[in-house]
Parts: sequence; structure tokens; C-alpha cells
Amino acid sequence: MLKIENLHATVGDTEILKGLSLEIQAGEIHAIMGPNGAGKSTLAYALGGRPGYEVTAGSVSFNGTDLLDMDPHERAAAGMFLGFQYPVEIPGVSNLQFLRESLNSQRGERGEEALSGGEFIKLAKEKAALLKMDMDMLKRAVNVGFSGGEKKRNEMVQMGILDPTLAILDETDSGLDIDALRTVGSGINAIMRQPDKAVLLITHYQRLLDEVQPDYVHVLAGGRIVKTGGPELAQQLENEGYEAIAEAA
Repeated sequence: MLKIENLHATVGDTEILKGLSLEIQAGEIHAIMGPNGAGKSTLAYALGGRPGYEVTAGSVSFNGTDLLDMDPHERAAAGMFLGFQYPVEIPGVSNLQFLRESLNSQRGERGEEALSGGEFIKLAKEKAALLKMDMDMLKRAVNVGFSGGEKKRNEMVQMGILDPTLAILDETDSGLDIDALRTVGSGINAIMRQPDKAVLLITHYQRLLDEVQPDYVHVLAGGRIVKTGGPELAQQLENEGYEAIAEAA
């Protein structure tokens, strides 16, 4: 589904990714862990096409298509979803309005018919229920006045409605208490643990991986993946820290 080869990327004049390679197949969940400044968020933003994150070398294919030749909205329409560490607030725009426009825009890019108002509300209710989110919250402005946990749950509702084939989730566990973590984790499992979908989960901590158990765990350090293993690698990181693992790699 996603194949990254020798990826180099810069932010400003600083090279952050220095030859990163990774392959993700449909049906797989991959976790990336690593110290601050290793390049985890840069990887997410470079894949999403965020301005300011320049790919200087390497290649990325998504379902056989050159991802780097696509604009951000084209990547989204092709089935990629990027979850932010700090979801933004959009005053004056309701969640329902934002999500309906986003979904129908993507459907239009794919040559599909727009959902009617009734069809969209039915879908929104279904996905909100997965994340234990009241529909009244979806009528509010996007993330305005939401707690950190509510913003993350709202983002997972967005993911459920847009129904991507690949979700790149950047520190989705940041700022979540135990109950919110379980809710978000179960939502990720319900939405994305499918044979035709895949997840790239960026996190610092084992606790999210207890809820969303990955098939593979990668350690990112110095702009490269320095070690890959199974779920047990996350526990080793929890016990020993990043530095010991990176040095031994």
C-alpha cells in the first residue's frame, strides 16, 4: 500500500529525514517510536504534503501511484488521512458543515455522487457513536472550546466519516486520560483494523499500543529507522529508553 524508499526531507535549511525507508501492506498497523527531534512528525507531514516540509530525495508510492506528485487534497481523495498532534480550531465553521463538505469534495474527486443531507447525518451519527461523542458536539464549531481529549475524539470521528485506506496518526495519544485513550483506541480499531486498510501510528508511549496492538514497531532516530520488531519492541523501549536501543542497533 505505502512504499517509502530512501526518503530525505528538510524543514527550512535543516535536513530532518536522512534516508528513511518503510513499507506498509494493507491490513497492517505499524507504530513508529523515537525521541523528540528524530523526525516522526516530519515524516507524517511530508507524507501528507504539508507546506514547509520539502522532500529532497527518495520516493513514496501509495497504492502504486507516485504520492509526491500529488497535491495534499489529491492525497486525501486517494485515501490518505493525516491526524495531527494538535488538531486546529476553526471558529465559525460547524463540525457537520466541515465534514460534509470535506467528504463530498473527496467523493467528487473520485467521481462519486455527493451524499444527501440525510445520508450524511446517518453516517455522522454512526461514527460519532463509535467514539462516544454526542451529536450536539458535532454541531459546534470545529474543536472550539473542546478539551484535548475531545479534540482527539473529534478527529477520530472525522477519520471514520472520511473512511481512508491509510491513516497516519501523529501522537494521537497526546493529552488523553485513561478513559479517553481507551475510547480513541477502540475507535481506531473499529474504523481502521480492516484487511483493506492500514495505519501508521506515531507515538511516544506503550499505553496506546496496549489498545491498538501493532503488527510492527519501528524505532526512528537521526532521521532513519534504526530498528524494527514486533510489539515486544515497544515494551523494550518503555523499559530501556530510546538511546540504549539506538546504540545497540
